[in-house]
Formats: sequence, C-alpha cells, structure tokens
Amino acid sequence: MDSINKTARTAGLAYLVNIVTGIFSLLYVPSHVMVRGDAAATFNHIVASESLFRLGIVAGVVAHVAFLVLPLVLYKLLCPVNRPMAVLMVALAVVAVPIDIIAIVNQLDVLTLIKEASHQHAFTADQTYARAQSSLASYSNGLIIAQIFWGLWLLPFGYLVFKSGFLPKFLGIFLMLGCIGYLIIFIADILFPQYDVPGFVMLPASIGEIGIALWMAIVGARRFLFVPKGQKT
Repeated sequence: MDSINKTARTAGLAYLVNIVTGIFSLLYVPSHVMVRGDAAATFNHIVASESLFRLGIVAGVVAHVAFLVLPLVLYKLLCPVNRPMAVLMVALAVVAVPIDIIAIVNQLDVLTLIKEASHQHAFTADQTYARAQSSLASYSNGLIIAQIFWGLWLLPFGYLVFKSGFLPKFLGIFLMLGCIGYLIIFIADILFPQYDVPGFVMLPASIGEIGIALWMAIVGARRFLFVPKGQKT
C-alpha cells in the first residue's frame, strides 16, 4: 500500500500542477488581455501586460510538461486494473502535448511582433494588429484540436478509476462524462461557432479532474480489496 499511495500522490501532485498552471494560462491571462472582436485593443493590452502574457506562456509550457508526466505515472498506478485501457489512456493523453506546444509557438510569434513594432516600421499599426490576431487565432485553433484528446483520454482514465477499487467510483463517472463535455465543446466550436456553449457542459470534467487530483494528492489510494489477476488473496 505504501508504494501505491506514493504513486497516487505523485500523480495527484502532477495533476494539480497541470490544473493550476492550465487555469492560469488558459483562463486567467486571456481574461486580462483578450478583447473579443477587437484586434487593436487585444494587441495593446498584451503590450501593456507583456510580463503577464510571458508568464502565461511559461505556465502553459509547465502545464503541458506536467500533462506529459501525469499519464505515465497513472499508468504505473492503474495498469494492474486493465492494461489495454491503461495503454489507451497514455496514448490519448500524450498525443495532445505536441499539439499544445506547437500552438504555444504562435504566442511567441506575438511577442516577436511586439518587439518588431517597437524597433521597426515595416508594417502599419493595422497590419501589426492583423498579424497578431492571426497568430492568436492559430493558437486558439491548436487548442481546439488538442481538446479532442483532453477529452478522449478521460474515458479510459475514468473507466480505470471506476474499476480500480481504490479510487472513488463517482469520480470515475464524472471523468467519463467529462470526455463527452470536451467533445461537445469541440463539435460546437467547429459546427456552431455562432453559439456559446453553456458553462455547465464542462462541469463534469471540472468535478472529475479537480476531484481526482485532490483525492490522489491528499488521500492517495485507500486500502482496497482489488487483487491483480493471477494473484491470490
């Protein structure tokens, strides 16, 4: 149990790092610099809050590195439950990381534009705003694709949590429902961009991910009756 608890707590800490830095980079920073439908205001806000924007990029990289480590630790924890599902969980999670990192390159392009705008005059202000907006749109498009895998990996992960016997079943259910929420967001972004998806769609994912991260980090793995196949009690 000591080894299992240690693995669970390591996974929980990695998950919390991913969640906290992800919230900062994906929600907090954009809420302070992005002005929907106004490229000029967005660019000027980024210039005025360049340190915050840069910190958001760093936080994003940290979040994705943590997300790369997380499924590998979870594999060690959950492989005895069902190895094929654990392999699928890792594969679906890891695929998202290079997509996320490539998306972040577009944020770095915005910083390059800020530097060019302050030292060169090759482009008009409107051209600079348009180029920055294009880079930010490419960043958002990368995240739209990545969120497919942010959702899909929750299905095998939730199943493994549900079946584990040492993690709460109800959190496994919320994780599996969270997969559906992410896919709804993706479909809505692509097919119905004129509509805003209600916030409650992501509620199961939030409860499941934050809940399981806190549970593993604080509680670890409870003493359980699950015995890997082939072993005797």
